[in-house]
Amino acid sequence: GEICAFKIHGQEMPFEAVVLNKTSGEGRLRAKSPIDCELQKEYTFIIQAYDCGSGPGGTNWKKSHKAVVHIQVKDVNEFSPAFKESVYKATVTEGKIYDSILQVEAVDEDCSPQYSQICNYEIVTTDVPFAIDRNGNIRNTEKLSYDKQHQYEIMVTAFDCGQKHATEDVLVRVNVKPVCKPGWQDWNKRIEYRPGSGSIPLFPSIHLETCDGPVSSIHITTELQTNYIGKGCDRETYSEKSLQKLCGASSGAIDLLPSPTTTTNWTAGLLMDSNDIIFKFDGKQGAKIPDGIVPKNLTDQFTITLWMKHGPSPGLRAEKETILCNSDKTEMNRHHYALYVHNCRLVFLLRKDFDQADTFRPAEFHWKLDQICDKEWHYYVVNVEFPVVTLYMDGTTYEPYLVTNDWPIHPSHIAMQLTVGACWQGGEVTKPRFAQYFHGSLASLTIRPGKIESQKVISCLQACKEGLDINSLESLGQGIKYHFNPSQSVLVMEGDDIENINQALQKVSYINSRQFPTAGVRRLKVSSKVQCFGEDVCISIPDIDAYVMVFQANEPKITITGMDHFARPAAQFESERGVILLPDIRIVSTVTKMEHPMDLREYDRANKQVVVEEMLHNLDFCDVLVIGAELDPAQECLELDPRELQGKHLDATNSTAGYSIYGVDSMFSYEQVLRQLHYRNWGTSATSDRKFRVKCSELNGRYTSNEFNLEVNILHSSNSNFMDHVNHMIVQPQFLQSVQDPEGSVSAVHNSVVPSVTTIVIIICVSILVFVITLGVYRIRTAHQHSSAEHEGAKENEMDWDDSALTITVNPMEKYEKPHQTEEESEEEDIDDEEEDTTSAESDDSEEEEEEEEEEEVIVQKGDKQNATRQEQL
Repeated sequence: GEICAFKIHGQEMPFEAVVLNKTSGEGRLRAKSPIDCELQKEYTFIIQAYDCGSGPGGTNWKKSHKAVVHIQVKDVNEFSPAFKESVYKATVTEGKIYDSILQVEAVDEDCSPQYSQICNYEIVTTDVPFAIDRNGNIRNTEKLSYDKQHQYEIMVTAFDCGQKHATEDVLVRVNVKPVCKPGWQDWNKRIEYRPGSGSIPLFPSIHLETCDGPVSSIHITTELQTNYIGKGCDRETYSEKSLQKLCGASSGAIDLLPSPTTTTNWTAGLLMDSNDIIFKFDGKQGAKIPDGIVPKNLTDQFTITLWMKHGPSPGLRAEKETILCNSDKTEMNRHHYALYVHNCRLVFLLRKDFDQADTFRPAEFHWKLDQICDKEWHYYVVNVEFPVVTLYMDGTTYEPYLVTNDWPIHPSHIAMQLTVGACWQGGEVTKPRFAQYFHGSLASLTIRPGKIESQKVISCLQACKEGLDINSLESLGQGIKYHFNPSQSVLVMEGDDIENINQALQKVSYINSRQFPTAGVRRLKVSSKVQCFGEDVCISIPDIDAYVMVFQANEPKITITGMDHFARPAAQFESERGVILLPDIRIVSTVTKMEHPMDLREYDRANKQVVVEEMLHNLDFCDVLVIGAELDPAQECLELDPRELQGKHLDATNSTAGYSIYGVDSMFSYEQVLRQLHYRNWGTSATSDRKFRVKCSELNGRYTSNEFNLEVNILHSSNSNFMDHVNHMIVQPQFLQSVQDPEGSVSAVHNSVVPSVTTIVIIICVSILVFVITLGVYRIRTAHQHSSAEHEGAKENEMDWDDSALTITVNPMEKYEKPHQTEEESEEEDIDDEEEDTTSAESDDSEEEEEEEEEEEVIVQKGDKQNATRQEQL
């Protein structure tokens, strides 16, 4: 009558039923192990009740009917939502509002609909122009701009319906793609150029985007803007004379706008640019060229050359603007010849004198060119071969569009006045004055009488040292046409294939062949025109605005060295050849560079290493100036054999103030010429010493050398016997020093300055010592005979010479110079002492070598006589 058990029928059910009350038959169903809804949401099984009537073997009990049990597992919100992807990416085009850019999706492993469903998505990142809906669709809330931001990164989270959010937010990347705009891509705005780099490509990876437009041809203009640098581009800033010599121009050009000096002072009052070559005219200034600079009567052949920068004329009524004018000085206002600008036209006036038939002749030649008023530098050459006048502008020939005839000028004996920048009004006014002023800039204005220039020379004179270039013309590709302007600052290219045009523009490069280019910015502009099939211009391509940054070159340090003091007998100065002034002059140029060390350990010690390199470049003048009173032409002069200048780009001028050698040539050529410069003085009695200074320059004074000073002593006959010895002793240590130096350097020599005061002290001391020696002559002779018994006869004279050298140089120097001598002089004395102790064999060698030196000739020839004299004295 009691219930003893409940039994569950089913495979491995995680449940068990236990009896609570046998009498009433109450029982409880419970789980044997943890139940997981995610593994199984519900269970169904059969249960039966058993009474207590079972026998020993578990048989004979009675069981109830079968009851079905159905169990549902209630879910717990234990899992968080997780996104299916680790990163979501999308690309959008700027300027559009999208309904849905992309959809994110998260899942939840909970088993119940309440906890497994994703109820909401949310953007975590703040201040982004995006929104997300309940289904995970992301859209933009405003139009995106590629220029403002290329890419957005936003974080998104998800919530299930139990409000549990994802443990890890997901990253969503939205790339903004620009609206396809036609134009050049992959180019840099700044291109760096270091001096000496040769030719560097401007746009090595540039290409054109046409947005799939049907292109039939492309026209590209690349322009390098250098109109503000010097005379329009980075030309060598040498003087006009030097340039003409370099270009092989015929000699005889007269510079009408030279840098102001004592001899060329008519440009002193004009406004000048920083480099003393460019003159600015503001409409208030003119310059009178002195008489005798230009011949009065020019022949039928002559050339006028100039650099000009000119803009439109100021004022409503444009007046004539005079560049060059030759007019009557007084009484009348006739213009004999003139070059002027009028209404952006260049006019050349040439009135012939009434010397032949009284007929109409060409008198005015007009050229109409846009470049005359474009405010940029251009090179003009007017070649006159009367009655034909030709204009070259930037190397291109232009014939006059209008030639006006006129009567010849009637003969008169009125003096003429040549002016620059304005025209002289000598007559018909109460007070003679300038008129028709020029507004603009002029440079290198020259007139060459009796000769016209060739096309080749004109091209060379206006050649630009920097410009555009094309690397490997052969590989430009088929169908590419190109054209450079004369100064290579503008390049025009045309082609019908985009790929070929891309490759052609990638090969366009910048080149600057100057050794020391002007540092700064060169602007670059690339403009393009695209033609489509059947249309004129269908795609608009923006211009490229870039610039080339040219760095400052390492500045050279020009150093002049050589023997800076010598004395010679008066007879040498009075001879026909005189004395060579600078026999061993040396000009060296060095440049200091900073280099990063390769070894990192060195880097700790010194950030940068300084490297000094010797470099070769040209010089453009060297002046040998007289310090003190100028040379007296009645008794002294500096001379140079004109044959020394042959085969070199050099000229020379001579005056009482010194000697000037000029022209663009190598330092070696300048050394050769300077070493042949002679100083003659045929009135030596009035002169005891002369001082000279040598100074050299590169690039018209942009880089100058040190000032090398030289002192020359003239030894008069009264004391020449002693002074020959003294001079020999002064020169000998210097010479030995330079021989001992393994690299052949003469640096040690240059410091051995023996001032004239010291020379006088030596003379006085020598006189006293000779007197003392004469008193002790017998004792010395005894010592001399003793030494000659021990040594060979050949050595006898040499040792005797060394003794005298010690007697002459060491004692006076010790006695008088030590209280205030310089370090250099004391070092020199040490060297003297060492040299005086050398063996006679060494002395022999040094004397033989000295005989090879030009400046030693006379001294060595006198050597035997001196030794004989000394023997007698001893």
